[in-house]
Amino acid sequence: MTIIENQIFDQERALYESRDIVAQGCRFDGPADGESAFKESRDIVAEHCYFNLRYPFWHDKNVRIRSCEMTALCRAALWYSEDIVISDSQLHGIKALRECRNIEMSGCDILSPEFGWSSSDIRMRDCTAEGEYFMMRAANLHFTNLRMKGKYSFQYIENAVFENCAFDTKDAFWHAKNVTVKNCLVKGEYLAWYCENVTFDHCKIIGTQPLCYCKGLRLIDCEMESADLSFEKSDVQATVTTPIISIKNPTSGCISAPAVQEIIRTDPRAKAAIRIGGKEV
Repeated sequence: MTIIENQIFDQERALYESRDIVAQGCRFDGPADGESAFKESRDIVAEHCYFNLRYPFWHDKNVRIRSCEMTALCRAALWYSEDIVISDSQLHGIKALRECRNIEMSGCDILSPEFGWSSSDIRMRDCTAEGEYFMMRAANLHFTNLRMKGKYSFQYIENAVFENCAFDTKDAFWHAKNVTVKNCLVKGEYLAWYCENVTFDHCKIIGTQPLCYCKGLRLIDCEMESADLSFEKSDVQATVTTPIISIKNPTSGCISAPAVQEIIRTDPRAKAAIRIGGKEV
């Protein structure tokens, strides 16, 4: 592979259609303000590089990004690319990952609204993330030890597993399908409305009006805090280990909890069983 060290690139398509390149300690920045540095490239390694210009990795294949910084001005950094490994890097530009496939991320710090849209086959571990609409319409995800903050996360995702994560979010998992959330903290309002075949396994769920209009919803030994008007019009099988403020009109299934302050049954179609302390009420 050709090694390029400690150079500055600011022109348009500076390394367009590159093949077998290792860029070490390079800066993509400068007065020419050029875009798309590595567009249409293959077999690229970027190490300890600084990206301050737009669209550096579009339509690329087999990319390794290590210990790099992508600033807020490095918008839409990776689009339409595949076979990507990103480690120990900062991705701080809006829309940093979009319509990409087969991505592995570790030790990264993501500060990026609209990150991950319509991407697939993503494995992420030991990362932090902040931004609105995180991972919308993404599929085939396996995330471990992600610390995420931002509204409207994981909407319309499919086929995903989250383990040992912490989410501070709102309107998360809306319309999600075939998702398992295990040993996670999920904090935020209006959790997982309209989801289908979603399981929360030994999670702590905090926030108002969670888990409404769901199909095939499961809770396995979960804690719930500040959970009022829960499970409205949902098909649910739930074992909750903490008291619930209120349950409203669950459609079908069974909800078990040690205590419920208020059970609201105003819809004759709400036929789910509710068990308090092992006794059906």
